Amino acid sequence: MKFYDIIIVGAGAAGVFAAYELTKIPNNATVLMIEKGRPLEERICPINAGKTNTCIKCRPCQIMNGYGGAGALSDGKYNITTKFGGDLHTYIGVKAAMSLMEYVDSVICSMGGAEAKLYSTSARLKKEALRHNLYLLDAKVRHLGTDRNKGILKNIYDYTKDRVPTIFGVSVTSIQRLADGDFIACTDDGEEYRCHDMILTGGRSGSRWISEICDEFGIETKSNRVDIGVRVELPAEVFSDITDEVYESKIVYKTDKYNDMVRTFCMNPYGEVVSENTNGIVTVNGHSYADPALHTENTNFALLVSNCFTEPFTDSNGYGEHIARLSNMLGGGVLLQRFGDLVKGRRSSPRRMEKCFTRPTLNATAGDLSLVIPKRQLDSIIEMIYALDKIAPGTANEDTLLYGVEVKFYNSRVAVDDKLMTSVENLYAVGDGSGVTHSLSQASASGVFVARHLAEKYS
Repeated sequence: MKFYDIIIVGAGAAGVFAAYELTKIPNNATVLMIEKGRPLEERICPINAGKTNTCIKCRPCQIMNGYGGAGALSDGKYNITTKFGGDLHTYIGVKAAMSLMEYVDSVICSMGGAEAKLYSTSARLKKEALRHNLYLLDAKVRHLGTDRNKGILKNIYDYTKDRVPTIFGVSVTSIQRLADGDFIACTDDGEEYRCHDMILTGGRSGSRWISEICDEFGIETKSNRVDIGVRVELPAEVFSDITDEVYESKIVYKTDKYNDMVRTFCMNPYGEVVSENTNGIVTVNGHSYADPALHTENTNFALLVSNCFTEPFTDSNGYGEHIARLSNMLGGGVLLQRFGDLVKGRRSSPRRMEKCFTRPTLNATAGDLSLVIPKRQLDSIIEMIYALDKIAPGTANEDTLLYGVEVKFYNSRVAVDDKLMTSVENLYAVGDGSGVTHSLSQASASGVFVARHLAEKYS
């Protein structure tokens, strides 16, 4: 059995930045990182490699797992704000959270991201949105692009790899607590690793695993939210006045019909729609690139309806998974429908898609989203599209494409203290896997926060 002072479980954003900070700050701790996915250079989705046109449900999914986590092959947007993207500020304070996110941004710039533009919220656009009951949330956004994002992560890995070695391709199946307070991480290849302090950074794909660990140790968790919606794709010109100025516009709308909250999420100007595999369920997402040569003619973004449940129902993620499975059942993966067909109550057939002026960037099955998404959520999405059409004319065009379903699973909120430590001493839960953060910036900042605490402990 090998012994370390600190073990980081998961090499997503939180784990990567925890390793970075433990490398940068002088300390005497021995550190190991364990990641079930592959090294960054081996993370190649079969669809992107041209080996298949549809998701073949790799295990683990190359898009969701591996060095850099789900954020590595995303479009690399770092939103510096406490208005959305998680609740780290409720644990460590707004000032500290903002300072950490600014620090993460400085690291990104030093590792190759300095040329990426930093966007800020536009007062003009905010005023225009308010005229139509739309709310543009304040944030600074550093957009790296999938291509530049990978290069930055490689640089961080090269910086940390000697100080914090990483074991790839193995999963931590269980964690044991010894009488003296140490932990043992048991992996699926039969190895055991012992440590004093353990950082859990399971990320989005590790939600079930972290919940199981918490149940085993009696750590309190809470889960009552899931966001369900579609990914919208339309000609880039429709949103260019907005994206050219602020790039990532987080717009929130409260529907007249149900008083539900609908929001835009993960806007990708000149990007592409992609599929991803979360725990065996195929959902949809979007990417964009820094290199103009990789740009498409379209912009895509998600429209998500927040669903918060009350007692006695507690399995919000199960609810989202059920809806996603319906899409997989009908379309073999992702479903695609023209907005015009949806509002007319008819299926988008292959024949209708041939006449569509907006060319889809993802090979998806033409179908009927009304057979998958519940009426309340679908009505709210349609109402939001008409509202967006007032500030971005053309959004409600008949040939606007809707991919479904997009589901944002919120990991169970793990009960942690102001050091992000669970009720089990020396066991920390950070990043999106903890349910505390929901973004690259806040996840990375949480990893830095815990790493600084442990570096001081082992100095």
